[in-house]
Amino acid sequence: MAEYEVIADQEAAAAAASRLAAGHGPVAVDVERASGFRYSQRAYLIQVYRRGSEVFLFDPPAIGDMSALQAAIGDEEWVLHAASQDLPSLREAGLEPPRIFDTELAARLLGHERVGLGAVVEQTLGITLAKAHSAADWSTRPLPQGWLEYAALDVLHLIDVRDALAAELDEQGKTAFAEEEFEAVRTRAPKPAREEPWRRLSGLHTVRGRRALAVARALWTAREEYAREEDVSPGRLVPDRSLVAAVIADPASKQDLARVKDFTGRASRSQLDRWWSAIETGRADPVLPPERGPGDGMPPPRAWADRNPAADARLKTAKPLVDARAEELHMPTENLLTPDLLRRVAWNPPTEITAESVGRALIELGARAWQIEQTAQVIAAAFVDSVQSPDAASETAS
Repeated sequence: MAEYEVIADQEAAAAAASRLAAGHGPVAVDVERASGFRYSQRAYLIQVYRRGSEVFLFDPPAIGDMSALQAAIGDEEWVLHAASQDLPSLREAGLEPPRIFDTELAARLLGHERVGLGAVVEQTLGITLAKAHSAADWSTRPLPQGWLEYAALDVLHLIDVRDALAAELDEQGKTAFAEEEFEAVRTRAPKPAREEPWRRLSGLHTVRGRRALAVARALWTAREEYAREEDVSPGRLVPDRSLVAAVIADPASKQDLARVKDFTGRASRSQLDRWWSAIETGRADPVLPPERGPGDGMPPPRAWADRNPAADARLKTAKPLVDARAEELHMPTENLLTPDLLRRVAWNPPTEITAESVGRALIELGARAWQIEQTAQVIAAAFVDSVQSPDAASETAS
């Protein structure tokens, strides 16, 4: 196995970029973060490979300015696996692809049962990759040689995988589908921030009362602020279950909080003043949160039969037909059309049901042209049938 070095200064980064620019064809790119260890989702290692060159391992925090790499590969197709996970970290480092090939997404569209990188490499090339360090803390310095070997292998075979999947897409007539999906991933806007992110606290459903919820909100906010300051994953400071335990215990004093057995975590006692202050803030907050968080105006499908029987009939009639179309195309239903899009158009359909009107509604919801081409007529026919034969579909759609 080759010895790998981490590029950690701009001079070495410029030299590596020059060698990558002299290579040919697409560029394989991967990112290693420190999820679960750090607060940020920044790239702590960026691996790049191109034929006619070699694997280079870049340390973005140490290098700082990554413009030399962007200039070297910024006009080429970038090959990534699960690009939606890596693109935000790459952009934070100043790296932006002009077009991409996503090997995970391609495998999904092709109907591969397993789409993790190791599985796709094995299926296409017959090579087995060790995944021993996938959950490692990549902010560690220096990085062990074993980790670097693992990281290099993530890109070393990726171009060959890309070519194998591209041929398979062509054989199945899905090249145009894939190109639309790749571009949608590349250009997708970041998700807007959650209106009340504190409601994602695990175990929050056990907290009763609006005042207790205000305390939970204040504790979550205090932990978030501290985690950001320290660049540490919030759960490594105080786990969700510990914050919820503190709320439920309803301690009368800081000392009582310290005695709560289930209030654990490495910062639970060292930052006791911080947590007690948050509890007092929540108890004094004049703006109490509602018992339930903001919704999107659409109830869960299990409630549709009572809340909106017509929508329930549309969904129950359309869903198995969309599932069947996905099976014909040998791909998961969620890649043909996400369940959320189908539910939304079933809940709020066009006034006049035609393939064209359903297609326009799907476009507004964010569906791609190929998805509409494959599903709009099927959905429109199902919606019409749901009115003509209200008992045609009896199984619950989810």
